[in-house]
Amino acid sequence: MFSLALVGPRIVHKFSYCLAISRKLCDQPFDGDRVESGFDFVEEPLRRMWNQSDFDAIGNRGHNSHEDESNNPKHFSLRQGFLESVKIDAERVYEVLRQDGPGIDARLVLNELDVRPSGLLVRQVLFCILKNISCESKTRYAKLAHKFFVWCSQQQNYQHTADSYHLIMKIFAECEEFKAMWRLVDEMNEKGIPTTARTFHILICTCGELGFAKKVVDRFLKSTMFHYRPFRHSYNAILHCLLNLKQYKLIEWVHQQMLLEGLPSDILTYNIVMYAKYRLGKLDQFNILLDEMGKNGFSPDFHTYNILLHVLGKGDKPLAALNLLNHMRETGIEPTVLHFTTLIDGLSRAGNMDACKYFFDEMIKNGCMPDVVAYTVMITGYVVAGEIEKAQEMFHEMISKQQIPNVFTYNSMIHGLCMAGKFDEACSMLVEMEAKGCNPNFVVYSSLLSSLRKAKKLAQAHEVMKQMMEKGKYAHLLSRLKGHKR
Repeated sequence: MFSLALVGPRIVHKFSYCLAISRKLCDQPFDGDRVESGFDFVEEPLRRMWNQSDFDAIGNRGHNSHEDESNNPKHFSLRQGFLESVKIDAERVYEVLRQDGPGIDARLVLNELDVRPSGLLVRQVLFCILKNISCESKTRYAKLAHKFFVWCSQQQNYQHTADSYHLIMKIFAECEEFKAMWRLVDEMNEKGIPTTARTFHILICTCGELGFAKKVVDRFLKSTMFHYRPFRHSYNAILHCLLNLKQYKLIEWVHQQMLLEGLPSDILTYNIVMYAKYRLGKLDQFNILLDEMGKNGFSPDFHTYNILLHVLGKGDKPLAALNLLNHMRETGIEPTVLHFTTLIDGLSRAGNMDACKYFFDEMIKNGCMPDVVAYTVMITGYVVAGEIEKAQEMFHEMISKQQIPNVFTYNSMIHGLCMAGKFDEACSMLVEMEAKGCNPNFVVYSSLLSSLRKAKKLAQAHEVMKQMMEKGKYAHLLSRLKGHKR
C-alpha cells in the first residue's frame, strides 16, 4: 500500500515525455500575515504537463518556420511587409465597422474596400473589437463582430478556422451573448471544425453556476467532434481544463462520470483528481486514490511527488518528507528545486521554520541551487513568523548569490519591515526596488499604505500616495485604498 503515512519501497520509472515546469507566486495581497500562494507550486506544473496542448492554440504555431525565415533577410523583409499590409487593412476594416449603422451598411462598404480575408486579418480585426468592448458597447460590438465574421465566411477562398471561432466566442462571452456562443459551437460541428480543449475552456469560463457547468461538460463528453489531443481521452482534456479554473468539485464529478463509463485512469487522471481531493479537504479519499494508483500499476511520477511533498509540508511532517525525498532518489527520480520549494512552502505555512531551513540547506547540499522563488518562500516564512532579522539575512544572501529579487520578494520584505516598525526602511526599500528596475505592483503599494496608516504614519503614507499619482501608477485603483481622499 503506497499510502501517505507509509512510503513503501516501490519501483518508480521515469516517464519518457518532456515535462514543462513553470512556477510563479500569486499576485495576491497578504491575507492576515502572508501571501496565499502555496498551491501554485503544485498547480502550475500540473497545468503545464503538456506544453503542446490545444489550450492556447492562437499564436502558438509556426515556430520552426519563423526561425528559418529569420536567417533569410529577403524572407524576413517580405514577411514584415506582409504583416504591415495586414495591419493597415485591419485598421481600415475596423473603421468601416465602427461606422456601421442607419444609412451605412458595413458589408457593402467592405465589399468596396478590396480587402481579402485571411486568418491573420480576421484575428487582427477581432482582437481590435475585443479590446474596445466596454459596458456601454457590449451589444453593439457583438453585432459588429458577428457581421464581420459572417461577411468573411461569404468571401471566396476563405474559411474560418477553430482559432477564428474561439476569438469571436471570447467576444460573445465578454458581451454576455451566451446563446450566440452555443450557436457557434453548433456551426463548428456542422462545418466539420473540431471543438478542442480551448473551445471547452472558453465555454466553461462563462458558465457561472455549477449546474450549467455540468451541462457543458456533459455535452463535450458526448460530442463526437471534440478534438482532445494530446490527451489520452476526453475526460483528461476536461479534467486538465477544470484544474486551470480551480473547479475542484467539478473535477470530482467528471471523475465519477469517467468511472461510470468504465474508463481507466492514467497517471494524469490520478494526479489531478488526488490534488482536487486534497484541496477539498478529503485527505482520506486522497490516500485511497494513492493506493489505488499503485494497485493499478502506476508509480508516482514527478508531479505525484510534488503533490505528496506539499501535503506532508502543510501537515508539518518533516521526517516523512525526508523519507519521501530519499525514496525518490532510490527509485531514480532526483528531487529538483521545485520539489524542495514546494516542501519548504508547506512547512512554512505550518510554522516550522527550523525544518524549512534544514531542507533549504539540504537542497544546496544536493546540488540544487535555490532560485528567486525558493528564496522568496523562505523570506516570506520568516516574515510571517516575525523573524525579520532572519528574513533580512536571507534577502542579503539571495543578492550575494546573484538571485535578483522580484516584486513578490520586495512585497514580503516591505511587509516584514512594517511589522517590525521599521517604516523608514520599508519606504527606502520601495525606492530601492524601483531604482533596480522592479516596478511595485498595486499589492506592494496597498500593503505599505495600510501599514503606514495603522501606525499613524500619515505623512509617509501621503508621500507614497503622491508617488503613485506622480508616476500614474494604478490611478484607476486608488479608490480601493482605505482612507483614500479624493
